[in-house]
Amino acid sequence: MSKRSMSKQQGNTENPTETDLKEERVVYINRVAKVVKGGRRFSFNAIVVVGDGKGRVGIGLGKANEVPDAIAKGKEDAKKKMIYVPLMNGTLPHEVSAKFGAGKIFLKPASKGTGIIAGAAVRAVVESVGITDILTKCKGSSNPHNVVKATMKALSEVTNAREIGARRGLSVMEVLTK
Repeated sequence: MSKRSMSKQQGNTENPTETDLKEERVVYINRVAKVVKGGRRFSFNAIVVVGDGKGRVGIGLGKANEVPDAIAKGKEDAKKKMIYVPLMNGTLPHEVSAKFGAGKIFLKPASKGTGIIAGAAVRAVVESVGITDILTKCKGSSNPHNVVKATMKALSEVTNAREIGARRGLSVMEVLTK
């Protein structure tokens, strides 16, 4: 039996990570014009954020001649670049900041009921992660490319008490009390 006929018998088995990704957001769509002999050729690029709302998130950039194709390519790219962010009661365990290009981002945990205080690009990323309460500040560049990448860089630096304790040779309670 060939591989093609085996896959048809098994049916359409989706990757389990695809079914978990309930958050998909298009952050920004940019139209790019290329001037050629006959006039202008337009293409599009799209920044897409995907996440499961439980701590996993990824960003991707898709480029194509049509908007839906650019979004689809961005979604596939985002699935490849997913990271895990440890959360604590719907927020981050500690403050974190990062810089990408000229974009600087500061993420601060917030108390229950605060909500998401963030701009559009940062909001798309933190909502896709599953954060419900956070305070953010974006300084420097407001370019969505740099802001989204700085946010992902900051989220990748978040650690939980268990990881810190393992690194320092302490128990979780010792880390939290110090």
